[in-house]
Amino acid sequence: MTHWTVFHIFMQILRWTLPLFVTVHALLHKRDTASCTGWIGICWIAPVLGTVLYLMFGINRVRRRAQKMVNRHLWEGRDPLAQYRQTVDGDLALLSKMLGRLTERPLMRGNSITCLHDGDNAYPVMLEAIGQAKKSVILCSYIFRDDEVGRRFAEALVAAKQRGAEVRVLVDGIGSGYFRCGIERRLRHEGIACARFMHSVWPWRMPFINLRNHRKILVVDGTIGFMGGLNIGEENMLRLRTKLPVADTHFRIQGPVVHQLAVAFAWDWSFTTGEELKGERYLPEPSPVGDVPMRIVTSGPDTDLEKIEYGMLQAFALARSHIWVMTPYFLPDDRFSTELILAALRGVVIDIVVPKSSNHALIDHARDANLRPFLDAGCRVWMADPPFNHSKLMVVDDEWSFVGSANIDMRSLRLNFEINLEIYDTGVAKELSTFMQTHRRNRLTHHDLDSKPFLIRMRNSAIRLLLPYL
Repeated sequence: MTHWTVFHIFMQILRWTLPLFVTVHALLHKRDTASCTGWIGICWIAPVLGTVLYLMFGINRVRRRAQKMVNRHLWEGRDPLAQYRQTVDGDLALLSKMLGRLTERPLMRGNSITCLHDGDNAYPVMLEAIGQAKKSVILCSYIFRDDEVGRRFAEALVAAKQRGAEVRVLVDGIGSGYFRCGIERRLRHEGIACARFMHSVWPWRMPFINLRNHRKILVVDGTIGFMGGLNIGEENMLRLRTKLPVADTHFRIQGPVVHQLAVAFAWDWSFTTGEELKGERYLPEPSPVGDVPMRIVTSGPDTDLEKIEYGMLQAFALARSHIWVMTPYFLPDDRFSTELILAALRGVVIDIVVPKSSNHALIDHARDANLRPFLDAGCRVWMADPPFNHSKLMVVDDEWSFVGSANIDMRSLRLNFEINLEIYDTGVAKELSTFMQTHRRNRLTHHDLDSKPFLIRMRNSAIRLLLPYL
């Protein structure tokens, strides 16, 4: 009887202390009121289970870890970059100023950029750059398949290492295979330093499973960079006619902005492995190559939380005439939707290009149930024909472009580690808007939404409730 009394007292203590702990912690650290209220409610209803779930999924340990790294890392090299700082005049001056303060990265002049569509055009240029590497190759890819294309990249990386270049490869712990990552095994067998971002099978590491590194970065000798939406795999080679071909857009960049791109990789590599990449081999003295002002913008659930989304929102607020958006997945949150709708209501022409069908049917269903407010506001929504286009492009007023790895959904804008590039150049903006215009087919109308069968609309609306998790 005494045993059960002690147990009962112990459980009563837990019944009140555990939810009290979660309440205090959530009130101090949770910015989102809905999330804060939800966690507190769960823990008071089910103290033990709720607290365990909160400890696993409710605490942003990634941000804590990143904050500890800030004072240790001196990669930014602000002195060598100072001479290439660029200021912007006119209507976009406020946007540039805001992003400068937000990212703590300067807008860099003296750059050049080349747009590469699909793996058919991008892969040969990337492989050629790796083939000319003398000092270093750093590569990060969400998906890096061990297929014909992946093996070609592996061979190029091995050859670069044999020539004396330092090679570092970072792949995502889920995107490139959770239980088996063929490309990691292949590269490690060849002596290439390859790491998997936030990969673990242990239960206490479960909070990190939902946090993915979606960035695509390649920097050769610290002078030539590639970034965009393109993963590494056969499906991106349209000429191979795979079962589910994927079109995409990637960018080759040169100039001082490559230093910022390399620093973004160095941060992720140190976060994953603890090794710091520094010195002339990885971060040489920048030199101008062109005249295009650019800046790297990163985001993730660390010290860069929501920075890409804030950049988009500010661009929408300052837009005067036209906004182009092309994205494979269009599931914006209320804040993003409101800003875009307000721009449309004040007379800005808005063209949103999405694929008629993506590689994730559930996302398509949820998207279709979420499009009506944009049509009501006068946005033009275009359903692009196959092949599925994975490009992430944005152009505002034919002056400012924003490209990279970030999709327009809560996963990309809140949970994933993403990287985008802002470009202040009318020539680049015109090229990208012309490209998006070629996909401006099959305009969606209210009639299209209303004519869907009742059960289809119910299904789509139900799936839309999962929007924060898709």
